[in-house]
Amino acid sequence: MGTVVDDAAATDFHAFFEAHYAELARFAHLLTGELDAADDLAADALTALWHRWDRVRDADHPMAYARGVVANLARTRIRSAVRERRRIALFWAPRGSGDGYAADGPDVSAVVDVQGALRRLPFRKRACVVLRHAFDLSERDTSLVLGISVGTVKSQTSRGVAELQRLLEPEEPAARVRVAVVPPRTDGRR
Repeated sequence: MGTVVDDAAATDFHAFFEAHYAELARFAHLLTGELDAADDLAADALTALWHRWDRVRDADHPMAYARGVVANLARTRIRSAVRERRRIALFWAPRGSGDGYAADGPDVSAVVDVQGALRRLPFRKRACVVLRHAFDLSERDTSLVLGISVGTVKSQTSRGVAELQRLLEPEEPAARVRVAVVPPRTDGRR
């Protein structure tokens, strides 16, 4: 410890931390929708990066590596939360109710915002949309972060944006008045 190389590595890591912590936390927040979890995920990702700092700083795209770590940690957190919700739903479900997943109808009066709509997207679509549009990464950089092909980034981003548009469309009224267009009569009567 305390050698010139260790001090240089610590200095490099500190500069990386200062420059990118806030961005990694924003990315985690957009992926999970949880502000507190975002700080934890960014801190956990940077801790993991510190343990591999010699490889990370020599990488071609250290920030892509860091975003990939955040994405993987967010995916794990989301999966754990889903499993926990299922366990709770099964525990509290009335006995003999079938699958135990009886749900009330959707709250139609609730306003759907972008964050809520993002949370409804599957993880890969959400990650592609966030990286491409919120962080303005190229398709290639997004593919590096997520470890998927550029073609997959293109299709997942396109489908994710289309699904967001569908989710964010205003609800149509339950009853619509239909107007029939009747062609004019040719026999002279009205």
